Amino acid sequence: TVLAFIIGINNATLTILSQLKGRDDNQGLVNYVNAFVVILSIFSVLLGLFGFLFSKNILSFLNTPPEMLDEASTYLQINFLGILLLMGYNFIGTALRSLGDSKTPLRFVFIAVVLNTILDPIFIAVFNWGIAGAAWATIVSQGTAFLLALIYTLRKKVIPFTVPKLPKKEEVWLIFKLGIPAGLQMMVIHAGVMAILSVVNSFGGAVVAGYGASQRIDSLIILPAMALGTAVNAMAGQNIAVNRWDRVRQIAIYGTIYNFVIMIIVATVVFVLANMLTKLFLNEADAIQYGTDYLKIIAYFYPFIGLNFILNGVVRGSGAMYQVLILNIISFWVLRYPLAYFCSSIMGANGIPVGIGISFLISSIFAFSYFQWGGWKKKRLFSS
Repeated sequence: TVLAFIIGINNATLTILSQLKGRDDNQGLVNYVNAFVVILSIFSVLLGLFGFLFSKNILSFLNTPPEMLDEASTYLQINFLGILLLMGYNFIGTALRSLGDSKTPLRFVFIAVVLNTILDPIFIAVFNWGIAGAAWATIVSQGTAFLLALIYTLRKKVIPFTVPKLPKKEEVWLIFKLGIPAGLQMMVIHAGVMAILSVVNSFGGAVVAGYGASQRIDSLIILPAMALGTAVNAMAGQNIAVNRWDRVRQIAIYGTIYNFVIMIIVATVVFVLANMLTKLFLNEADAIQYGTDYLKIIAYFYPFIGLNFILNGVVRGSGAMYQVLILNIISFWVLRYPLAYFCSSIMGANGIPVGIGISFLISSIFAFSYFQWGGWKKKRLFSS
């Protein structure tokens, strides 16, 4: 949930900085980078302290089994201690993307992943730190990537960092105005996922295991669409800032075409290899069968969830965060959860992917309708 909120805040970063880049407003970039650094640093410290002090209380509230409480609390406390590194690591990557550089952040993500892969077994087994070792491996990996990213950006001067100073009121107001609904968007999504899990749980262990495996595969499948959504967000923001609506429309059209081409190819691969992919995570025959059925049913609905990422990304580029929040509430709480519940009550467990898939389709119609006829084009973050 915390990570989801951080990602949401970074969506606001992407929109504000991309518009300033489009306006060629160098002083504005300096001011808002400073404002983000100050606000995110304060937020990280406060959140880190709160999480560190109350980890055990939070876990008790979530009914964590008593025998797991101490280790789980240790794991959570270490992660909260490193939240400033996580926030900084994500902010630099987002700032670079907003300025048009999506390759450099990929290198730092790669470094973090490789380091984590190496350090996990060393800290857990060689140093015998157990679950705490897994947490420290994550913190050290992300911290290293953050420091390398910071050194790179300072040397190359690609992000206009300055000595931190108190931001202006209007800067703080705009960041919170966009950041809070953007953070809530991600929390709405995660809460919706948990609600659907409550439907899945009612069908027993095999369905739960099969659904869990399919969701791991699902998280990889939607990455291309999410990446395209991030790209069009930055590109649309730069062009909206200078009223190049012809180019904004082109970005939406090409983003949609790329999405359908890529996601249909991905869907076909998933449909053909569903059984093999599910077996990577499961051994039980019933669970493998459900995971396979789930992927085959939902595969060709993925292009429509991709369309949501594209159109919402363009709309988000204008700063219309509350509007995208409402679209996400409709997507998850008006469509996805009720349809999964309704279809599963009629069709059994296979009704879950049917309901989710139909929600992808209908929510893309809502996204298109708002993109085409909504008032997001009138949104202005900065005076002309």
